Amino acid sequence: MAGKIKAMWTNKDIRNRILFTLFAFLVYRLGSAITVPDVNTADLVNGIGENSLFAMLNLLGGGGLEQFSVFALGVTPYITASIIIQLLSMDVIPHLTELSKAGANGRKTLDKYTRYLAVVFAFVQSFSLVYGFSKAYTGLIVGGVTISKILYIATIFAAGSMFLVWVGDQISMKGIGNGISMVIMAGIVGRMPQQFSSAWSSLITGESAPTYGAWLFAAYILVYLLIIIFVTLINTAERRIPIQYTSSSISLSKPSEANYLPLKVNSASVIPVIFASSLMMAPIQIASFFPSNDFIKEMQKWLGLKTWYSLVIYVLLILFFTFFYTKMQINPEKVAENLGKSGSYIPSVRPGNETKEYINRVLSRITVLGSVALAIIAVMPHIMPLVWPDLPNSMALGGTGMIIVVGVAIETVRQVQGLITQKSYKKYYED
Repeated sequence: MAGKIKAMWTNKDIRNRILFTLFAFLVYRLGSAITVPDVNTADLVNGIGENSLFAMLNLLGGGGLEQFSVFALGVTPYITASIIIQLLSMDVIPHLTELSKAGANGRKTLDKYTRYLAVVFAFVQSFSLVYGFSKAYTGLIVGGVTISKILYIATIFAAGSMFLVWVGDQISMKGIGNGISMVIMAGIVGRMPQQFSSAWSSLITGESAPTYGAWLFAAYILVYLLIIIFVTLINTAERRIPIQYTSSSISLSKPSEANYLPLKVNSASVIPVIFASSLMMAPIQIASFFPSNDFIKEMQKWLGLKTWYSLVIYVLLILFFTFFYTKMQINPEKVAENLGKSGSYIPSVRPGNETKEYINRVLSRITVLGSVALAIIAVMPHIMPLVWPDLPNSMALGGTGMIIVVGVAIETVRQVQGLITQKSYKKYYED
């Protein structure tokens, strides 16, 4: 480990990439602290904490939503646009399907379409958020609510979101890679000190802190660490299917030397949680634009993630979207086809349809475990207030954020290791 750290800082190119990434994080955090003009955010923090959809948007935006900052939306519109373009490329729109199979040029065109769609989503989402918040908090916009002021703030939000997409691109090109994911991770990690400070104040130094607050704080830290360990295990767990090449002399009796096809237990990452949260909270957000009645109140009970039966619906949606997105990410038919083209096969399984069925069966089994683990992690912040009613909103353990942070951290470590290896080989050949 010490040797790798030394290699990172002694290599000029890698050091510059790390410093550039840290500078990009600094720009992001500074922008997240700049509130847009003509707003009063005094009542926003508690309101966002009570609304699961806004809490999710605030999480992905690095806490910018509760500050109504210029980066309040984060990169959420770009994520939504990329998911939709990816869905439409799955034999839904023929033109997009052709582009997805057209190599590098096709991917560039798809990325351009994604950015255009992200601009539209950013403005629509900004307008709806500003309008909804201005109705919920009458003193939010200083000087009264007007269409011109809503459009003005919405334009700032949309511009800030697209600027963050550009920052992510710069991290991918000039930094250590994974630009968009790194921006999301920086926002989540940047809020952790505030979360732990709030826990310390509530349990130890606050006026209403219990006498055994120190033990509760220690338990809080311990549970947080256990969540990190659990998320790390789920993100790194994979089912390795041994494969053999027709021209290979590798013996399967030596597993360390054998070739294998890795299938991740959690191939869908955090996407099912975002899908499920959006699907449950969107009707509530739309209903907030209308006068309250018995139907809306009943819908809020069933979809508000504050009752046991609403959490059951939430878990079922996560399970469904995990299977759906995993099947979309990994096509057993294409995997079997690629194995055949490369002259490889799974021992004891016939090539072709039998291989496809075998991969599909294995993928379904491990996805059951991955979906259940993902549901447990995602539902934990909502279960804790039901079990512990006096727990402050800011102390809810964010398993969803941990999935993002751990996943990006693991991928970033691999990227840096790849850069170190690449530079080592380059130096070897130059010598």
